[in-house]
This record gives sequence, C-alpha cells and structure tokens, in this order.
Amino acid sequence: MQTNSIKQLQVNLSVTAATLALLVTAPSMAYGQVKNTTTKPVSSTPKTSVVNISITEAEVLAAQKAWGEALVNISTTYDQKGMAAARTLADKVIDELYAYQSGLVLFKPTLTTGDQTFRTTHKGALSYFVGGDSSFPKDTGFALKGWRKVEIRNAGIFIVGNTATTMGNVSLTDKAGKVTIVDKTWQFIRGNDGKLRIIVHHSSLPYSPK
Repeated sequence: MQTNSIKQLQVNLSVTAATLALLVTAPSMAYGQVKNTTTKPVSSTPKTSVVNISITEAEVLAAQKAWGEALVNISTTYDQKGMAAARTLADKVIDELYAYQSGLVLFKPTLTTGDQTFRTTHKGALSYFVGGDSSFPKDTGFALKGWRKVEIRNAGIFIVGNTATTMGNVSLTDKAGKVTIVDKTWQFIRGNDGKLRIIVHHSSLPYSPK
C-alpha cells in the first residue's frame, strides 16, 4: 500500500512539474507566434489594383440625354443644312450611341411594320432616322420631323455591373409645339472605350383603350 502511494505521489509531482514548465514557456511561445505573423510593417504592403466597370445612374442619365440631344441636332441640321448634312450627322450619332460595331443591336423603332420592324443593323437604323434607302421604302426619316425638345421620364433603372436597363416614356416636341409621347426601353453596355452604348432599344406608342 505504501509503495503504491509513493508511486502515485511521484506521478502527481511529475504532472505538476510539466504543467509549471508549460506555463513558464507558453508566454514566450505565444510571443514567438505573434512576432512571426507581423514581421513586415503594414506600410510595406503593395498597393492593390482595382478594376470596376460598373455603370452609375449618372452615366445612364447622361447617355439618355445624349440621345435626346442627338435627335434634336439631326432635325435642326436637316432644316438648316439639308439632307446630306443630316445623314452624315445621323451616321456619326449611330456609331457613338449604339453598339452596332460590336454586333447586332436589338432596335425596334416606333414607326416600323412587317418584315422591317426590327433594325438589327447600322444600315437599318440609319434609314429609320433619315430615310432615303431603297431597301427600306417605308422609312420617311423619324429624325427629320422637326424635333426641338426631348424629355425623358424613367419609370425605373436597373443596373447590373456593366449593363443598365431603363424603362419609361419620352416626350418629343416639334417646331410647331406639338408633343408626341412614346414608351421606351433602353439597355446600355459599357464598351471597351469606356463609353455607354445602346444594345436594346424598344419604342412604341402608348396603348389607347377603345
């Protein structure tokens, strides 16, 4: 019995000694671990490069405004300088505001019918705005109708990354003061040059119940 008690006492003493040793060395171990993770000051960390191509609401509103101003400019140019100047300007406007250079654009103008309802090519869009193309015999030139003022009222704007979709109506006032209202949906995308361009343009006259 005495022998067993002595052995148990020896075991207890050994455990106690090991515990004390661990307590003594633990602070230095912890210090060593912390020190190892902070070997360089924060100021030495390289600057992180960030690329953000998300469209902002301000950019969307600016793109819409540019479209309205372009329509008025084509109309006034036609009145003051004639068809050739208006066509040249319209061709430039389409390149700047629509993404035809990247492929097709889903463009459904207000006043188109039949197999020429949709204008997925630059050629079709140009004809709609200024006419004069035998391939589109019904086009009379929407941008040549004497527009002097454009007001855009958005029902909503939905932005996801580098695309933005808008829906609302547009009020068009001609030089006689007559106002035409159309319902319009646009979708914009940011191009490689950083500019917003239209990839979807759907326009129609408001529904009038009988």
